[in-house]
Amino acid sequence: MKAAPVSIEPASIPKDFGVEEPVVLRSQDGRGVVTLRLNRPHAFNALSEAMFAALQREFDAIAADASVRVVVLGAEGKAFCAGHDLKEMRATPSLDYYQRLFAQCSKTMLSVQHLPVPVIARVHGIATAAGCQLVAMCDLAVASSTAKFAVSGVNLGLFCSAPGVALSRNVLRKAAFEMLVTGEFISAEEAKERGLINRVAEPEHLDAEVERLVVSQAELDIAAAYEAAVEIMACNMMDEAALEGVQAFIEKRSPRWSQGEPRADSRGSTLQTNP
Repeated sequence: MKAAPVSIEPASIPKDFGVEEPVVLRSQDGRGVVTLRLNRPHAFNALSEAMFAALQREFDAIAADASVRVVVLGAEGKAFCAGHDLKEMRATPSLDYYQRLFAQCSKTMLSVQHLPVPVIARVHGIATAAGCQLVAMCDLAVASSTAKFAVSGVNLGLFCSAPGVALSRNVLRKAAFEMLVTGEFISAEEAKERGLINRVAEPEHLDAEVERLVVSQAELDIAAAYEAAVEIMACNMMDEAALEGVQAFIEKRSPRWSQGEPRADSRGSTLQTNP
């Protein structure tokens, strides 16, 4: 016998009669650095449908703009992002709606990685569930020392399957699984140790640390960077040490370095540099 369908009543959402502000703020400097800021501070920057749509528009515009060199993704208020807007989700309890919502989320997350320029997450406060997923999808991430991270859907009876996709591609499997099944917060230092973020800075130095990464990424666009790398590698291959090292590998012998060149064992690892 089939179970009777469960009837779920929509939850009510308090109406906001204030003047609406953009849910994503954008600025761009003369270097081609675009800064996007999630702008729902009253809701800890929870990802509403409107915010997903706004982020998608920005990512699509950036992808088509050759002047952009780097994207910094940050947030207004006390938190980076608290994940999905649960009140909005609860207001439309239908399978079709949830499928469309999570498909939009996945599209937006993938758009981050499909951008032709690096995306740096600037994280403060909390980054939970889809907010943690957003951090994981960025190419680089800098966090305040007071920031905390979690995929806490399990505590609400909703396993963070989608955030787990991004998390498990940044963090070792067991560490990712622990976060997913416990829902516990980890500190910024723990997030760095586990590979979720790159750098940690004190709150007053967060912007300066982000800027250091921006400078390193904004100097060349990807085509120019490859052009420079090609020239460097071609010149390096003409060096006697490189020629001898490659020839030794082909002949399956230890390299015969001349004086001043690195000496390696038969496995290719450098042992020392001759004086």
